[in-house]
Amino acid sequence: LSLQLFLEKYGYFSQLGPGTHSPAEFTQALRAFQQVTHLPPSGVLDGPTLHQMALPRCGTGDGQSHTAQARRAPSAPRRRRTPQHGGRWHKRQLSYRVVNWPPYLPPHEVRLAVRAAFQLWSNVSALLFWEVWDGPADIRLTFFHGDHNDGLSNAFDGPGGALAHAFFPRRGEAHFDSAERWSLRSGKGRNLFVVVAHEVGHTLGLQHSPAKSALMSPYYKKLGKDFVLSWDDILAVQNLYGKPSKGSAIQLPGKVFTHFQDWSSDAYGVDQQQRSLSAYYCHSFFDAITADADHTLYIFKGSHFWEVPASGNASDPQPLESRWPGLPASIDASAWSQLSGKFYFFKGGRCWCYRGSRLQAGFPQKCSARGLPRHPDTVLYFQQLRRLVLFKGSKYFVASEETLSLEPYYPRSLRDWQGVPPGTAGALTHRDGFVYFFRDERYWQFDRAKLRVLATGKWAAQLPWMGCWDANAGQVLF
Repeated sequence: LSLQLFLEKYGYFSQLGPGTHSPAEFTQALRAFQQVTHLPPSGVLDGPTLHQMALPRCGTGDGQSHTAQARRAPSAPRRRRTPQHGGRWHKRQLSYRVVNWPPYLPPHEVRLAVRAAFQLWSNVSALLFWEVWDGPADIRLTFFHGDHNDGLSNAFDGPGGALAHAFFPRRGEAHFDSAERWSLRSGKGRNLFVVVAHEVGHTLGLQHSPAKSALMSPYYKKLGKDFVLSWDDILAVQNLYGKPSKGSAIQLPGKVFTHFQDWSSDAYGVDQQQRSLSAYYCHSFFDAITADADHTLYIFKGSHFWEVPASGNASDPQPLESRWPGLPASIDASAWSQLSGKFYFFKGGRCWCYRGSRLQAGFPQKCSARGLPRHPDTVLYFQQLRRLVLFKGSKYFVASEETLSLEPYYPRSLRDWQGVPPGTAGALTHRDGFVYFFRDERYWQFDRAKLRVLATGKWAAQLPWMGCWDANAGQVLF
């Protein structure tokens, strides 16, 4: 990329086109670029400036960041920046869709990384986000190679250079260069979570920031241990959309985002009660769900749970420790047994068994040592078998309560449960006699006699007994 094209692409000339820039304009443009990138503003194309230009960065123009920087005299003390922006959404609840992703990354982990990137911004503002899997969405994330009909200046340039770019509201598009080697781990490759979080900032209306520590600064930065968002980022998004509607802003450090196999911000001590949403799970996804003999639902997320009695009035979030002492946060699955009246919980390769609030003797146990799957998706007490059924991916496992060992002839294919999708988050037997499976925002109603799914839909809006009364007032997020 030539010097002129680079400075034009990133917005350092007021006029575009060949032969329109005088030496004085080149000097002024270079000086503005050097100020944004915290280099000595000499206006001369020296070695450090060339090196900076060659570093990987966001392909969106630097817009107001260099004018904001230029307005600040070098000797003047730094004041709180009045954030510049590229427009705003006129609503606070936005949908997003991951259109495609690199084939070498696990789709489930990509979705969790993208969800985490959006949650960074919702944690510090009045915004709320939810994912749609197909059809229209306010914000779309797509991977492309090279020229993809965004104009030649936005054509991707292979590894390095421009990693991604995005458009301000209300176009709602973020594009990522498929030629980059993307990663969800710290270390090799470009960290997809960091780049998605930056580009999401643009889709919300945030320009590049002249603050070196800001996520919205133009150049790619590796994931560090410090907070991912700087106060510059937080002020910018709150300037557009206001502070969180309930509670205070939640800041998360980089160490939270080093892997996404089973990512949950709650596992790192983020107190969701700060958000003070009595039925916060209605606006998010839960870890596990079960129901007891009184048809009271127990919905688990992070270090808290909600009780939803048959009336459908959800309790406030309660700490797991208050009801089940010794139970860890962010469980994988739970089930209440109609046979014994006990609660079973699973996380990783271990399992816990409680009668009431009392942990039973010999627990926790390493259930994976007896043939049961590590990190089960869902556990269900299935009346017909009088056994616990554990679901993991495309298979299911059956265990008796007496031994919690894998029964002979299992695991078997999930196809036996006709219509139940892989990767569910939980299941329960409802008082209407059907089994309900849950995954993300959807439910599947399963007929125990016919052994097949009869119906599917969106649980927050369509199942009033889930306690999401906001759904019926038009406030539901899914």
